[in-house]
Amino acid sequence: MTLKEGLRVRLAADLRLGRVVPAGEDPAEEGGGAGFLALAAGVEGTVERVDEDRPQSHEVREYERLKSLLDDFGHQMPPGSRRQLEEQVGSLEPAWTAHRERVLRLTVRVRFDNGFVLDDAPGDLFTAL
Repeated sequence: MTLKEGLRVRLAADLRLGRVVPAGEDPAEEGGGAGFLALAAGVEGTVERVDEDRPQSHEVREYERLKSLLDDFGHQMPPGSRRQLEEQVGSLEPAWTAHRERVLRLTVRVRFDNGFVLDDAPGDLFTAL
């Protein structure tokens, strides 16, 4: 399923969100608190934001820069410079291939109908309605 902004979704699993403490009480204090907050599976809401994250290494950024340079201006370069640039791009291709094969991390911000907002949540916690 592809999540996108404005899509109505349903939470697919129960979530335990954390310990609830009264205002003014130290959240790090042991034994304090009023319990924990949970969201039950089945609660519905609307996707407000979708973030895709695939961290890039220096080699990946350099590959993208050099490949773009080669694609845009390679035909205008002197043969020696073009060959050198092609070799540099070729040496960075394994890093680029590994980057493309890495799993894309998809997170969403969902505003539930009950007023709660869950941000930076993995996209696979939701099903489309």
